[in-house]
Amino acid sequence: MNRSIIHRAAVLGRPIEHSRSPVLHNAGYVALGLDDWEYGRFECDAESLPRLVNSLDDSYRGLSVTMPAKFAALAFAEEATERARLIGSANTLVRTGTGWRADNTDVDGIRGALAELLGEQSLAGLKAVVVGGGGTARPAIRALVDAHVAHITVINRSDRVAELAPLVGGSETTLSHTAIDGDPGSETADAAVVISTVPSVAIAGIEDALCTAPVLDVIYDPWPTPLVARARQRHLPAVGGQVMLACQAYGQFEQFTGLRAPREAMRAALDASLGITA
Repeated sequence: MNRSIIHRAAVLGRPIEHSRSPVLHNAGYVALGLDDWEYGRFECDAESLPRLVNSLDDSYRGLSVTMPAKFAALAFAEEATERARLIGSANTLVRTGTGWRADNTDVDGIRGALAELLGEQSLAGLKAVVVGGGGTARPAIRALVDAHVAHITVINRSDRVAELAPLVGGSETTLSHTAIDGDPGSETADAAVVISTVPSVAIAGIEDALCTAPVLDVIYDPWPTPLVARARQRHLPAVGGQVMLACQAYGQFEQFTGLRAPREAMRAALDASLGITA
């Protein structure tokens, strides 16, 4: 019997064929028996986002947005959450009665990954390291500020502290920069956590210097990443970007459907698609 699809969602980005978001969301629909929902994907860059989104009919209730269209998604939306405005980009568009609302659930993704990495350990008053200064570094910094870390060192090729400073505004968290081709080990030695937001090739050869504390690597394919593998060789806790991906999807699912995300089913489907076993 053919299903009658009346609600749709999709992920936008370029390249998009590798995206695991359809795996996560469609698994959620199956788990909740939402036979009238489906989730797809569209190839889309920043320039084409307005035209594509405007072409979608009312059956599309929400959109996940990946690079390179996150900044365009925020600019396109009629309204935006406070955190999306603060971070300066959006990974979520939700249809409202008057247009589209932008949000950034990447903060939830980082927060959830840190919870899996650290358990009940508090980061309050401690030091953290973020590798990279681009789009994913911004929600990572914000999640760390929300965790009340005392100081964040951004290890990056260029000094972007002035650009990133609004993310710590109004908090007691301080921010500094260290060059990635300098002495990163001096900054990670007393860190409580290291979050890498860059491709594995960008930190090739300095994995040892970064693996002095629990590690969150936002990369997950291929798995395990060299950074995660090195951390585990040193018997350090380490999680990959699939955890962040799942945790950012839960909030999207709930905003799109209005229902609580079936987290275990969604995570199990994602792990299975990546060949990850417990």
